[in-house]
Amino acid sequence: MKKGIKYTVAGMVAAIVLNTSSCSDDFSNLGPEGGPSYENFWKNEQDAISAVNSMYSEMHEEEVFSRGMFWYINASDDMVTGRINADPDNIKNFVATGDEGYTSYMYPAAFRVIRRANDVLKNVPEMEISETLKNRLLGEAYFMRGFFYFWLAHSYGDDGKNGGIPIVTVENMDNVAGNYTRPESVIANYEQIIRDLDKAAELLPLFTELSAEDYGRAHKDAALAYAAKTYLYWAQYDASKYAEVVAYCDAVTSSGSGRALVDNNKPGEDFRLLHSHLNNWTSEYIWSVNSGVDNGSKLPGVMLENKGWSKYNGWGYFQPTEELYEAYEANDPRREVTILKFGDEFQFFGENRKYYSENSLSGFQFNKYMYEYGYESPIGTYINSNGNNPTTVYNVPLLRYAEVLLMKSEALIMQGLNGDVPLNLVRDRAGLDAVTGATMDDLKHERRVELAGEFANRHFDLVRWGDAQEVYSRALHGRIHSNKADPDSGYTVKEIWKARSFDPSYMHVWPLPTTVVEGSGIPQNAGW
Repeated sequence: MKKGIKYTVAGMVAAIVLNTSSCSDDFSNLGPEGGPSYENFWKNEQDAISAVNSMYSEMHEEEVFSRGMFWYINASDDMVTGRINADPDNIKNFVATGDEGYTSYMYPAAFRVIRRANDVLKNVPEMEISETLKNRLLGEAYFMRGFFYFWLAHSYGDDGKNGGIPIVTVENMDNVAGNYTRPESVIANYEQIIRDLDKAAELLPLFTELSAEDYGRAHKDAALAYAAKTYLYWAQYDASKYAEVVAYCDAVTSSGSGRALVDNNKPGEDFRLLHSHLNNWTSEYIWSVNSGVDNGSKLPGVMLENKGWSKYNGWGYFQPTEELYEAYEANDPRREVTILKFGDEFQFFGENRKYYSENSLSGFQFNKYMYEYGYESPIGTYINSNGNNPTTVYNVPLLRYAEVLLMKSEALIMQGLNGDVPLNLVRDRAGLDAVTGATMDDLKHERRVELAGEFANRHFDLVRWGDAQEVYSRALHGRIHSNKADPDSGYTVKEIWKARSFDPSYMHVWPLPTTVVEGSGIPQNAGW
């Protein structure tokens, strides 16, 4: 159970140095370098490594890849909030204002990483350290800058009335606060992201070339895969980019790192063990939140039954809907691995249990993140001893090889070509019959059931496909059991979330945090 890269004291000091001299909570108030602490920092190899390590710290923040970006994914038809809470409810109902505390953190956090990446790109090239190390560190900086811009771009930018997200690079990072503007189109962001990821792919080693202590660092396949996804999102504005999606997906497959699905011809077992720490560093996991019992993504605990049946501090958010459950084919083993329903057997703290919930609004719970809770006495070994920081040793996935295959299939279909082969590799791992002449409906189905409850972003899929308005006009349902403390009790399917009014003319992006608008002078996204 190698934990990979550690965010050491030196790395945290580097983050403090870079923040206090170069960054605030808003990209537009970066300030001059100034200060002797910054000027004296870039002296040796350890300084460079610490500065790069500091870029990864935001990956662990609660409102980034624990909940954060997931509040936007929660808007989809796959899940409901799970607990009555005004801010996430307003986000899901598309009546957000930009004042919501749950989503106000992500935008400035992304720019903190971007600033740290720019500091690395400015200073490391002139340092007297080995070229091999220098290339890796610069590659990590290019990747992290591109990766965080990827999330900013599609969440807040468009090719219409809003435009893109301010582009901050080494060349302009020390401009006076308030001088940053939004490019006319988010395409400018996608162009910058591709330049960054291409450079990262050129400089970074393959994952298989990393030593165990460097697991969790950016690597070539991650850069190539996110370039493919960037082109996929770009293609909603320019269909010629679908060809680039195919090219970059193929580059991942042929990179030399042996990317492949975890497939031992045992469909249920394969998918169950795939979603566990046992596969943290195997061929399918391209980019994840490096996690452990001390830090990482809290998503497993966020999705766990509220109060964890009196054994652990689960938070009870993000509960699957009846619509998601019914989306699976009856013989698809991924359904039971993904979703727990009343009466399903599972292991929890070494005990055989049947699932029930006195708290779930839908009568379901996501099961993908439950494996580590199955061990006897897992606290401190497999899960965090602090229930207010409920991380586990499972690295929560952000992009898997299965998604690379489905991106390729989608891009082929959208070009009028045959996308059967990559799509059927995913279906074959699930033990399902192959599809012939796969359509976009087939692709949408496969993407939904394979990637449910993950950061693959079902909500934005619906937006970019033009499906969100129709899908969100329908209410969401759950199973309301007659006795919520009895796993064998009967149920009635009932509406648990009202139909929503989604206006694609402006709801295709989210509102910028009010603090960003007020502090930077850039305009709020239209309509919000």
